[in-house]
Amino acid sequence: MNAAKRHEIFRRLREDTPEPKTELVYASSFELLIAVILSAQATDVGVNKATAKLFPLANTPATIYALGVAGLSEYIKTIGLYNGKAKNIIETCRLLLERHDGEVPQTREALQALPGVGRKTANVVLNTAFRQLSMAVDTHIFRVSNRTGLAPGKNVLEVEHQLMKWVPKEFLLDAHHWLILHGRYVCQARKPRCGSCRIEDLCEYPAKTSDD
Repeated sequence: MNAAKRHEIFRRLREDTPEPKTELVYASSFELLIAVILSAQATDVGVNKATAKLFPLANTPATIYALGVAGLSEYIKTIGLYNGKAKNIIETCRLLLERHDGEVPQTREALQALPGVGRKTANVVLNTAFRQLSMAVDTHIFRVSNRTGLAPGKNVLEVEHQLMKWVPKEFLLDAHHWLILHGRYVCQARKPRCGSCRIEDLCEYPAKTSDD
């Protein structure tokens, strides 16, 4: 895919959604961190339902740590893998209090040193909470990048590096959100909605049919 196509893809995505945002509900960088940890193999809708009960009562490292694993589990038990996530979150809260004065660190290295925080989660927090240039490649972004020809790659790290290299600079800060939304609602996994896609004429997906 050439540079002109890439620019036009993001120009249209920006035109349709000038201020793209995560669909996770949060009011602080810490709340976002917890929500993203919970979102692994879970839907944003499911996470929001759980945090709507949790955050009004505990939304700081100290208050969540005070719940303990058992107490936190009661709030998040509707989310997949909640036992492991509860353990990771409690340990993360302890480390935030001990190492970072209760603040969420603003570097990838420090974030990834926290239990339950991988590269994707760290990139989400850096980009969404701290507005740093980073690209969190989830299943939607991986699919859209490969299917459209925007930034093909064999694994998420390769796609991340390709996107960081090829997305035009003026769009890079919000590209993560545009691609997630496009993958979630238009370029869906089983049946992409090509007929209602704003970038269909720019897409290099080889298997488009009139039934898509």
